Amino acid sequence: MHRKRQAIRDHSAEANLFARRATIAFIIVIAMLGIVLNNLYSLQVTQFEDYQTRSNGNRIKVLPIAPNRGLIYDRNGVLLAENRPVFSLEVIPEQVDDIDATLLELTELMGITNDELERFQSTLKGTRRFKPVALRTQLSEEEVALFSASKHKFPGVQIEARLARHYPYKETLTHALGYVARINKRDLQKLVEAGQEDNYAATHDIGKLGIEKYHEELLHGKVGYQQVEVNNQGRIIRVLSVEPPTPGKDIVLNLDLKLQLEAQRIIDGMRGAIVVTDVKTGGVLALYSNPSYDPNLFVHGISSKNYSALLNSPDRPLINRATQGQYPPASTIKPHLGLVGLEEGVITKDYTITDTGRYKLPNVSHVWRDWRRWGHGKVDVSKAIEVSCDTYYYELAYKLGIDKISDAMYKFGFGDFTGIDLYEESDANMPSRGWKRARFNQPWYIGDTIPVGIGQSYWTTTPVQLNTSVNTLINAGERYIPQIIRGYMKTDSSVDLIPLKSLRPIEIKNRDNLDVVLNAMRDVVSGEEGGARHAFADTPYDSAGKTGTAQLFTVGQNEKYDASKIDERLRDNAMYVGFAPFDDPEISVTVVLENVGGGSKNAAPVARQIMDFYFKDRVFDTVNTAQSNNTNKLGAN
Repeated sequence: MHRKRQAIRDHSAEANLFARRATIAFIIVIAMLGIVLNNLYSLQVTQFEDYQTRSNGNRIKVLPIAPNRGLIYDRNGVLLAENRPVFSLEVIPEQVDDIDATLLELTELMGITNDELERFQSTLKGTRRFKPVALRTQLSEEEVALFSASKHKFPGVQIEARLARHYPYKETLTHALGYVARINKRDLQKLVEAGQEDNYAATHDIGKLGIEKYHEELLHGKVGYQQVEVNNQGRIIRVLSVEPPTPGKDIVLNLDLKLQLEAQRIIDGMRGAIVVTDVKTGGVLALYSNPSYDPNLFVHGISSKNYSALLNSPDRPLINRATQGQYPPASTIKPHLGLVGLEEGVITKDYTITDTGRYKLPNVSHVWRDWRRWGHGKVDVSKAIEVSCDTYYYELAYKLGIDKISDAMYKFGFGDFTGIDLYEESDANMPSRGWKRARFNQPWYIGDTIPVGIGQSYWTTTPVQLNTSVNTLINAGERYIPQIIRGYMKTDSSVDLIPLKSLRPIEIKNRDNLDVVLNAMRDVVSGEEGGARHAFADTPYDSAGKTGTAQLFTVGQNEKYDASKIDERLRDNAMYVGFAPFDDPEISVTVVLENVGGGSKNAAPVARQIMDFYFKDRVFDTVNTAQSNNTNKLGAN
C-alpha cells in the first residue's frame, strides 16, 4: 500500500490570497469608519441645532405666566373688584399614577368634600392632562402646613399661590359687575374658536357675567412666558429668561357706589329694580336689581346646595331685573304716546274728551274702565298725562292704530336691545300685527290695540329700556346708548374716557309738541292733581315724571280689584320714571317694584329718595323753582 504524496504548498498564492482578504477587510474597516465619522459629523455639525433643541427640550421648559386681571373702579375711584392672594390645592393629571387612590388619600388628609370632588371630576374632563386642576381653593394657613408636611407622598399634587378675584361690596353690584369663575369646557371651546387658547394658557378664571364678561378682553391682559431649567425630576433649577405678561386694563365705571348703596337700602326686602342714568351721556350711575346674591360664591366654586338654593328660589335672584325683567310699562309710556299723537296730527294740545270712567268701541260690548271709576271729566293731552287718564289713551290708541304705535315706539327703543354693555339683556316685546301672527297665528284685532294705549296687553319693557326711552324724550329725540363703563385708568390715575355711543335720532317735527308732553310730566309732580305730587312735595329741585301701575291680573267686567284676594305675586307692579332738574336735566330715574301696588304710592317715593340723595349737597334757588312751577313752561333743555 502506497502513501498518497502530499502536494507542495504554493506560498505565493497564499500570500496573494491573504493580501486580497486583508485589503477587503481594510476597505470594510475604512468604510465603516467613514460611516461613523460621517454620522458623527452629521450629529455634531449638520444636525447640531436640531439635537441641541431636543436636548434643551428635556432640560429647558417654557412656562406660561398668567397676567394680573385689571381692577374695576367706580366713577369716584372706589375699588369695586380687586385681586387677592389665595392658595389652592391643584393636581396635574399626567404626573399622577393613580388619581382615584390619590384623591382618596387627600380626602382622608384634607377632608375634601363631595362637592369639591364632583367639581374636580367635572373640570378634569374638559382639561388637558398636563394642565393643573384645582381640587380645593382658598386654603387656610393650617391646611397649607398640613399638606406641605406630607407633600412627598403626593407626586403631581401641589399648592399654587395665585391672585383671585374678590368683590368687597358683594351683592350690591353683582348684576352690574357680574363675576369670574373657573374656565370650563364650554369656555375653552369658545377660546379655541376665537384663537385665544394660548393667551389663557396659565389663566384659571374667566368673566362669566356682567362687566367682567362683556369687557373680558380688556380686563384679562396678555400671557407672558418664562424659560426655566429643570432637573430629571422636573423641578425648576433656575430661570433662564422671562417675557413678562401684560396686565389687564384697570377700568372705571360710570356707576356711583354711594348711589348704588342707597338704591340697595331703599328697596331692601322688595323685588324690583332701580336704574339711574346721566341724561346727557347715557352713563349708568346706578343699576340695582333686588334680590341679589354674593358673587364671591362663584369665584371659588359654588357648592351644589348654594347654587340650587339660588336657582330654585321663587324670588329669582339670578335674574338681572334691570336688564332682563320684562314688565308691562303701564302708564309710564303715556308721554311717549301723547307725543306720537301730536306729531301724527291725530290730536292737538287742545283736543279734549269727556271721561266718564268707561270706554266702549262702536258695536262692541266690552267696556274698558278708567282707574278712577267715575272718570276725570273733560281732559286734554296735558291733563291726561297729569292725572293718568286711561280713557283718553284708549281713544288715542284707537285713533293711532297698532301700526303707528308699534312703529313709533320701536324708534324709542321698545322691543329692541338698548346696547348696554351687558350680555344679560332682554329686548322685551313691542307688539305688532306681524308679531301676533308669528306668535299665535292669529290676526290683530282692534280690541288688542285699546289696552296698548295704557302700556298693557302684550307690551313689555325692561327698566333700562324704559329709562333709555325717557332719556330720548328729554333729549328731543337724541338716542344715547346706556354705558356702564366710563373709561380706562391711566398710569397717572387719570381716566381715558370712552366716547359716547348713540343711535340714529328720532325726528321731532314740532318742538312745541315735545314741550307739551314734558310740561305735563312736570305737572305729574307739581300739578294740583299730579299722581306724584305727594311723593315730591317740597323738593328743593324741580323735577318731572310719570307714574304707572301695571296690572298682572285681569279683573272681570263687573268686579273690583281687591289686592287682599289676589295671590301676592299677581298683584300690581309699581312703576315710575322721572328726571331732574327740569330746566337742565342731569339724571333720570326708573323704578320698578313687583307686586306692591300703585306707582304713585310706592314707586314715586323711591324715586324721590334717589333724587334727594343725588342732590343732597346741592343748593337750589327755591324762589325761582317755585316761580318755574307756576309758569308751567318748559325751560332750556
